[in-house]
Amino acid sequence: MSFTTDPDARQAFITGLRALADYLDQHPAVPVPRYGTEILLHAHSTDDGGCAQVSAFARQVGAIIENRIPSCGHYEAVRLFGPVGYRMLAISEARMAYHRAAESYYGCVTPGTWT
Repeated sequence: MSFTTDPDARQAFITGLRALADYLDQHPAVPVPRYGTEILLHAHSTDDGGCAQVSAFARQVGAIIENRIPSCGHYEAVRLFGPVGYRMLAISEARMAYHRAAESYYGCVTPGTWT
């Protein structure tokens, strides 16, 4: 789980976001992502309470839940603030096992050069 409701951590995060927004506002030559960005919170797995965490998050922020467990193992909710998304995601154990298996081949194959 990569999120917290600890008041000190929340305050530091909010202060940092405000400082970033103020800085960007004061420095118009500093680039920003053309198509926005996203803050992603990782919940527990869908098999270990993650769906409940995402559902609670969706209620708190007024987001719609996307249940894509059957197709890709994801259960998620997102709220957009203009081009900035605030998303919580839970992934099934089966999907994570698939991902870990696929990643286990990393470095075993040497692709050809790009020409």
